Amino acid sequence: MKKLDSLEIMPTRIRIASILRKAILSGEFKEGEELSLTDIANNLGVSRTPVREAFQILSSENLILLRMNKGAIVKGITTKTIREHFEMRSLLEGEAAVRATLRHFDVSELMESQVHIESLGEDFTDDEYQSYNQNLHTSIWKAADNSKMYSTLSSLWNGSSFGKTVSAKDHQILSIREHRNILEYIQSCNPYLVRKEMEHHIERSMNNIIDSFSLKENE
Repeated sequence: MKKLDSLEIMPTRIRIASILRKAILSGEFKEGEELSLTDIANNLGVSRTPVREAFQILSSENLILLRMNKGAIVKGITTKTIREHFEMRSLLEGEAAVRATLRHFDVSELMESQVHIESLGEDFTDDEYQSYNQNLHTSIWKAADNSKMYSTLSSLWNGSSFGKTVSAKDHQILSIREHRNILEYIQSCNPYLVRKEMEHHIERSMNNIIDSFSLKENE
């Protein structure tokens, strides 16, 4: 069983779904591979119930095929599958950033986190980055003040997405710079630029995953 990312923030079923979704979209789990409820629950240190709920989420997204009492099978994905997922995130996250901006969201606490991670240069750990990254995105969703949007974005969350064509560190450094721009556009109340930057931010992740998927297809 592969070592999966650690869990943090959000309801357990959503966190598990995000970890598995990322693994499927990035090609860590291959088409036809069996996902065991018990193995994943043990790997992540949770009960089988939230894993089963996460499977139901991924099944609704047509990423896995449920098997009665036997876990699930990973379904084949295409560039269209990847593009549709990230396009939905881009649309909703761009709108959430605009709404947060127009509501004059106070980003001072996020700026403190931003300054801190920037001060570390390249010496931040993956856990430090993941915590900072999720907090920034979820704080903006919350500031948009739309519970349905927040719920939908939570269900689409797949964490830091970089595939196999760029290193995790390089992707994270670029993301930190883009986060700085997003926060500054919110501060200066510029909804046009904040939407543009957020959409660019999400679409870069999409292109990383698509490039990685294309590379895997040609191997």
